[in-house]
Amino acid sequence: MPDDLTPSDFAQDMRSLIARTELSRRGFVVAGTLAGGFALAARPVQAQSMITTDTEGLTAGEVKIPVAGGSIPAYHAMPASGGPFPTVVVVQEIFGVHEHIKDVCRRFAKLGYLAVAPEYYARQGDVSKLKDIPTIFKEVVSKVPDAQVMSDTDAAVAWAQSTGKANTDKLGITGFCWGGRVVWLYAAYQPKLTAGVAWYGRLVGQVSDLTPKHPLDVAAELKAPVLGLYGGADSGIPNDTVEKMQAALKTAGKPSEIVVYPDTPHAFHADYRPSYRKQPAEDGWAKMQAWFKRHGVA
Repeated sequence: MPDDLTPSDFAQDMRSLIARTELSRRGFVVAGTLAGGFALAARPVQAQSMITTDTEGLTAGEVKIPVAGGSIPAYHAMPASGGPFPTVVVVQEIFGVHEHIKDVCRRFAKLGYLAVAPEYYARQGDVSKLKDIPTIFKEVVSKVPDAQVMSDTDAAVAWAQSTGKANTDKLGITGFCWGGRVVWLYAAYQPKLTAGVAWYGRLVGQVSDLTPKHPLDVAAELKAPVLGLYGGADSGIPNDTVEKMQAALKTAGKPSEIVVYPDTPHAFHADYRPSYRKQPAEDGWAKMQAWFKRHGVA
């Protein structure tokens, strides 16, 4: 752990790191557009199980979100009429904002939300053209600071509010894999968050200047209730780390919960991949909706 971080000041230290990062990036222009289709490393797509959500009755598409130094691309979807709508930030998998994440946004919009998915890797590189996960991690993901991710999530919420169509007093966040970890961290960072749902996000990891803390480290600092959805046969997230997180939440007295689906692998919600498991995915989606309703997002 860096010397200037203590066990109980995650939000304060993130804001300090954000301020330092933004100061160092004055004049740095962030640009780019979202990838079309699916990331190369996520192919071949399992078309027989893939869910495709249309845009009928929706306003949806790419937008630019203002951030320090420029803007980053994002995908958004919301009902075409009415509002303001409860707001949910959708945090990408390791593959960036490709077609699956866009479809998740449309699914939320069909439920009456304004959903926005910022491209968190915009400054570090385009992962959609990289052919395997180890290369994605080495070339891009390992260079993405948590402080940048927290700041970009705040920027996505601010953009949603600026549309006049978002009710950010009803603010949710959900994320998958890489994004599941982000959900836990954002719940420890942002006191304005209403609730979160983390799909199989890593709970422990190496500490560095870019990733000073992990979800297990901030379990006692959560400012909003988080529902964790995990696979009992996830080879990348050992069951003992899930059990440690459950124990930490209980010790802290936090109203967060973790559901573990037995004999279920990582990425079980990813309907375009061989890891997809229909029953846990559908049950998790239903539990997520109920969680948001229970805690005042919906």
